[in-house]
Amino acid sequence: MTNTASPALPAPGAVMAAEMAEQPDVLRRLVGRLPELATAIRGALPVPLHGSVLIARGSSDNAAMFGRYLYELASGRPAGLAAPSLVTRYDAHTDYTGYLVTALSQSGRTPEIVTAVRAARERGARVVAVTNESDSVLAAEAHVLAATDAGTEIAVPATKTVTAQLVAMVGIALALGPLPPTVADAADLAGLPDAVGRVLAGADACEALAADWAHHDRLVVAGRGLGGAVALEGALKIRETSGVFAEGISVADLLHGPIAALGDRVPVLLIDLGGPTAPDIAALRERLVADGIPHAMVAPELGDLRTESARAIATTVHLQALARAFALHRGANPDAPIGLAKVTPTT
Repeated sequence: MTNTASPALPAPGAVMAAEMAEQPDVLRRLVGRLPELATAIRGALPVPLHGSVLIARGSSDNAAMFGRYLYELASGRPAGLAAPSLVTRYDAHTDYTGYLVTALSQSGRTPEIVTAVRAARERGARVVAVTNESDSVLAAEAHVLAATDAGTEIAVPATKTVTAQLVAMVGIALALGPLPPTVADAADLAGLPDAVGRVLAGADACEALAADWAHHDRLVVAGRGLGGAVALEGALKIRETSGVFAEGISVADLLHGPIAALGDRVPVLLIDLGGPTAPDIAALRERLVADGIPHAMVAPELGDLRTESARAIATTVHLQALARAFALHRGANPDAPIGLAKVTPTT
């Protein structure tokens, strides 16, 4: 008799966990290619450089926010995030002469990103594409390709592709100019893959918080500066994997009104990377204690990481583990959240 039984499906969260575990190797390979990328970036820069624009959606947009801080610090020129709908819906004709445009898309196939990049290039931009797909339409539009080469990512929540984009942002920024040594340097990046391995090995530390907060349907993730970008990405991971309505927000924005809506039913997760925004996190924590608002600090084991950008990337991995744990404690499958697909074809 022929056995027609279907093959066993992986346990919920197994695919996401496997892809998270690939991150040390993915990041090690990418860090090793950053000097080559820096040479290509410097060769493609407009002279003079007037400013930088980053174009992305979803998790890639959070990586772009991270890059926006680094680009402006390194280049001494304004850097900002583009609104693709200005091109796709409002038919804007923006002069990009003298601008570096960086487009981030894991698939390289999001129609509005490709359309916006093509329009920017036609109007004078020099284009860098940060993508996991070297043969994608987006890659073909670029003057410089920053291929993350993270390998196929099956789980819907982006993990290894996001941290690879964050590393690429640091590498491109270092090509634009010097960064403060407390923010980023090449030597600290070299130690990042091992640090990420330690964070993954300590992921069990997420279980207690996930179990304690699993009954909440809302929470806030708060940071500032580079930590604000980490907060946005962490909140997105929690939201899409578990169904918890997690909101990532700047500490400064939280204090400008939204904090009044928290109370004792909406806990706050605080992102503290050290550096110049640490006093803001400490002040917010004092306010949360005084107001009786439940909160927790994100505190992965970061070892010897000295720079804020490297600590941000390792903390992003910790938040991936926390999001996965939240989902499992709530009975959800983080590999395939209901109603979501791997590629969202917005136009």
